[in-house]
Amino acid sequence: MASMTKTPMPEQDAAVRATNFKEVALGYTVQMAQEEAARCLQCKNAPCVAGCPVNVPIRDFIGEIKKGDYAAAYAAIRSQNGLPAICGRVCPQETQCESKCVRGIKGEPVGIGRLERFVADWAMEHNAVTPERPAPKGKRAAVVGSGPAGLTCAADLARRGWQVTVYEALHTPGGVLMYGIPEFRLPKALVQREIAAIRAMGVEFVTNAVVGRSITVDELLDQGFDAVFVGSGAGLPNFQRIPGESLCGVYSANEFLTRINLMKAYDFPRHDTPVKVGKRVAVIGGGNVAMDAARCARRLGAEVTIVYRRSEKEMPARLEEVHHAREEGVIFRMLTNPTAILGDENGFVRAMTCVEMELGEPDERGRRRPVPKPGSEFELPVETVIVAIGNSPNPLIKKTTPDLPTEKWGGITADASGKTGKAHVYAGGDAVTGAATVILAMGAGKKAAAAMDEAE
Repeated sequence: MASMTKTPMPEQDAAVRATNFKEVALGYTVQMAQEEAARCLQCKNAPCVAGCPVNVPIRDFIGEIKKGDYAAAYAAIRSQNGLPAICGRVCPQETQCESKCVRGIKGEPVGIGRLERFVADWAMEHNAVTPERPAPKGKRAAVVGSGPAGLTCAADLARRGWQVTVYEALHTPGGVLMYGIPEFRLPKALVQREIAAIRAMGVEFVTNAVVGRSITVDELLDQGFDAVFVGSGAGLPNFQRIPGESLCGVYSANEFLTRINLMKAYDFPRHDTPVKVGKRVAVIGGGNVAMDAARCARRLGAEVTIVYRRSEKEMPARLEEVHHAREEGVIFRMLTNPTAILGDENGFVRAMTCVEMELGEPDERGRRRPVPKPGSEFELPVETVIVAIGNSPNPLIKKTTPDLPTEKWGGITADASGKTGKAHVYAGGDAVTGAATVILAMGAGKKAAAAMDEAE
């Protein structure tokens, strides 16, 4: 009889991993993958697929694992998902495919994400990644941004015979996969191997190219591209607008994680990008980005406190990330809201003033609104403050493409297929929705590629 619980994933010991940037989860062995695949009921209607934004044929690939045909399992995943090793690590399966799993009715759902990771890693280890190169269709597309939305759109268009050029603002392609997610959750060498498979499909990457500054969307169309996909993400950090945010030692999570991940500040001085954390760090926010920033700061030797204005029940971060952060020694101060950041005589952070909160009536999203508790103000001594309360789309493309319709809050206006109000221009991912998940951005890139191919 199959187990009612998932086959456990081996991990680094918490005390050890809190001192290094190596991957936390170690992956399944063949035996573990077989055990977990055996739990799949191979449901005829495969309800799990309905929970996957990119429609991976989950039943089919798990069926191939059961047979021991891992190459066929990889081919099944790859037919719909161009970034399986990435999704197997960072996709929130618990609220998507696994939430639809029939096994989850009377026990734990099948570990779909863990099995996807196993198959993708097996394919890389055995050089089973063989990207397809279909006959050219004679169509050209420009893709703005090499994050998950852009990479997926580029790969799907290449499969359809399009010639694709991806424009990336930074010096290394990968977008948020490279600069936003820590090495211990998503190794950067693995991201580059996934991108190499997309390059092998004929996709060209142009780095250090800021669309809206180096070149505009209209200029891309004037150069003869048949369509443009904007997947520029949400890279403009939000702040609380409290006193002291301009002090030395205050980072946006974007800057902090970019220094850590893409510029390898964790390896200073071997890599020459330092990052100051001091002895005590406060991270403002309760999402996955806040957990990532806190866990990075912890690995740099600081005492780290998460400061979140609601209770733990309302935290948007994945339960696994909260669990790992707590195991690694991160301190959680719930129902606490910063009111000001205090500096010393030299302009460096020395403390943060906070107020305790209580949960009041629900807000427009159904979460109980936090309200200050009278007389509860206190001072939290810290040397570094990292603000991780969300991001907005960068306004650069909006400003340089005046006939591209946008929302009041800054997102590009696009329909469900990614089509915008500007001819031959499509958009998707965080540039349209605001900050969301990797897999939702991939789903948007996939839909846009299909719409572009059908329209053009």
